[in-house]
Amino acid sequence: MCGIVGAVAQRDVVEILLEGLKRLEYRGYDSAGLAVLDDTGKSLHSVRAVGKVKKLVSKIEDTPTRGKTGIAHTRWATHGVPSEHNAHPHMSNDEFALVHNGIIENHDALRKQLINDGYKFSSDTDTEVVVHLIHQAMTQGSANLLSAVQQIVPMLHGAYGLCVVSTHEPETLVVARSGSPLVIGVGIGENFVASDPLALGQVTDRFIYLEEGDVAEVKRKSIRIFSDGKAVERKRTRIRSDISEIEKGEYGHFMLKEIYEQAAVIKNTLSGRISDAHVLEESFGIKAKAIFDQVNNVQIVACGTSFHAGLITKYWLENIAKMPCQVDIASDYRYRNIIVQPGTLFVTISQSGETADTLAALRYAGELDYVGSLAICNVATSSLVRESDFSLLTMAGREIGVASTKAFTTQLCALLLLSLVLGRRNGMSEETEAKYIKDLHKLPDLVNQVLTLDKAIQELSISFADKHHALFLGRGNQYPVAKEGALKLKEISYIHAEAYPAGELKHGPLALVDDKMPVIAVAPNDELLGKLKGNLAEVSARGGKLFVFADETGGFDDDGDYKLIRMPPVPDVLAPILYTIPLQLLSYHVAILKGTDVDHPRNLAKSVTVE
Repeated sequence: MCGIVGAVAQRDVVEILLEGLKRLEYRGYDSAGLAVLDDTGKSLHSVRAVGKVKKLVSKIEDTPTRGKTGIAHTRWATHGVPSEHNAHPHMSNDEFALVHNGIIENHDALRKQLINDGYKFSSDTDTEVVVHLIHQAMTQGSANLLSAVQQIVPMLHGAYGLCVVSTHEPETLVVARSGSPLVIGVGIGENFVASDPLALGQVTDRFIYLEEGDVAEVKRKSIRIFSDGKAVERKRTRIRSDISEIEKGEYGHFMLKEIYEQAAVIKNTLSGRISDAHVLEESFGIKAKAIFDQVNNVQIVACGTSFHAGLITKYWLENIAKMPCQVDIASDYRYRNIIVQPGTLFVTISQSGETADTLAALRYAGELDYVGSLAICNVATSSLVRESDFSLLTMAGREIGVASTKAFTTQLCALLLLSLVLGRRNGMSEETEAKYIKDLHKLPDLVNQVLTLDKAIQELSISFADKHHALFLGRGNQYPVAKEGALKLKEISYIHAEAYPAGELKHGPLALVDDKMPVIAVAPNDELLGKLKGNLAEVSARGGKLFVFADETGGFDDDGDYKLIRMPPVPDVLAPILYTIPLQLLSYHVAILKGTDVDHPRNLAKSVTVE
């Protein structure tokens, strides 16, 4: 979830490093820093600051810094509080500087060993042990910086993306990757490294993605990559970044922009994957058919918002495909004694494809008897996609806001296609599939209809300005929608919010209901609407303040018991996608009233690349 940028060039690289950090701000961080070798190549100059990159920029303006080789970092605290001394880069003996993404799990033992060897630590981080180990390797006879890094990486347990510079080799970056993404940007007479190609879009469109276990030496005019000590070649990829994806345009925040992009990205996600009457199974890839033919059970693993997408998919698979489905939170999955049923497909869901817990679950699943692994992901070049048997990309475009919106709804579209493909193998008729496909073709227009409710939802949000708690209710496949709505509200407005199946009210949550507790319900006109109305009557009878997003044909009256937002009639199968959108808008407008940082909520990061 941290960000790495590095550069080796004939020109001053400080502005390149700072621009790279700015482009990675969407990932979430609490401090930033850089280190550059001065023009002589004999001295390392480091500047670090707590807070936003602009604070680092101010410090550099106060103490002018120049250099042709350097590294930079944005940190999200995992070991040690956010502070200047814990910010990266970390240094050893003023000769080596290092930045690191990930977690070194055995850092305590390594720290004790290094202290016994005479090293002094200036931070509370796990990262500092790595730079001291490199220094130690060099003093004990490693031929160069590359060999020193190759020598010490087997000592590191955990996940890491490393980038190190040294006064001993002033025109060299050395990087290493294990469980944390790194990419090399290829220039002309200069080269770069980063944890995300977005950071380097201003200087190159050619990239080399490092694979698991790679160590690379990056100089101005050469790149050498090694795996298990042997030189290897990695494919070069051209990526043309669309600058509009990282600009807000007419919108006040990326989150609002991304909410309004949903009709377009949903259309992109469906494009080329459905005909007039059925799902084009080939869109899942060449391996898909052989694997799908073996599937009679599905195991889904994901985190956060993606986990909620999995919960909705469980309803679709059971109702459409008549197929059992289990959904697990990735952070717990691999710590269970998993019993894999014959014919089970393993499905991971992730926006970034670099979520550490989901990747670890995928790797654990590789040791078990699944028929195959499918990734539902937004990033074609991500570790999750590359390490799965096959994938379906969500085509959401770059999502900058930490609180996921368009990534979630496009995940649902992709997962609905999966449900239809498996349903076709399990007795679903061609006529039934054609009906679902007809509904999917309507989906982008329905999204735009829902977005016309924005002004009414903005007015509704005023009722939440002074609230500290909220309760979300849904029934059936709307319960995960309620969970997603509660997550969005707590993420960006910092209001404590919980979600419950509406039928569970009388089993405890009713104790919370009073005239100060807003209760938000999602109420499509489905087979459970009558039961939901009974649940909402229980809230009204206890003085609760109800805010209901209801199908305009659902028979709700404006009688004062509810604050009502009337939704257009929607097909049952699409209701989870469409009823999510007004909850996104509600959370956004409440956060604006609360004055929070909508795109960068406190303590959170966009891409969670540590466990």
